[in-house]
Amino acid sequence: MALFLSSFQKKIDKKGRVSVPSTFRAVLAPEHFNGIVVYQSFINPCLEACGMSRIEKLSERIDALDPFSEEHDAFAATILGGSVQLAFDGEGRVMLPEHLLEGAGIGEDVVFVGKGKTFEIWKPEDYAKHAEAARKIALEKRQHLRAMPGGEGA
Repeated sequence: MALFLSSFQKKIDKKGRVSVPSTFRAVLAPEHFNGIVVYQSFINPCLEACGMSRIEKLSERIDALDPFSEEHDAFAATILGGSVQLAFDGEGRVMLPEHLLEGAGIGEDVVFVGKGKTFEIWKPEDYAKHAEAARKIALEKRQHLRAMPGGEGA
């Protein structure tokens, strides 16, 4: 399974387009939609992005909830209703919608951050602060990544 890995800083051009890192596009190549799906993160002040197959899996999980529950409605409205499909142009760029950029406080520069099955798009200064705080937590909690009994270690 291919994963989104590493971090890349990019500029948003005057027309609002940004080049998705080539290694991220390579992960997305097998998808039936030639682009990304982007939505506001639930956890961080950034955008989350993934391929269509990941959104389809999230949709299946939402569909497994009671269709008349407030959880079903909230997740469907927020994730599915808040998602935007962005097709790649011939140069591997997408145009990030203004309302999503504003919601994440993103200006002219962005940082793409690989998170395995998804990736995030951050304002660089915000990501630098987040990365520093995340490293502290990871150092404190590193024992959680040790080998499981009977399994292989990290």
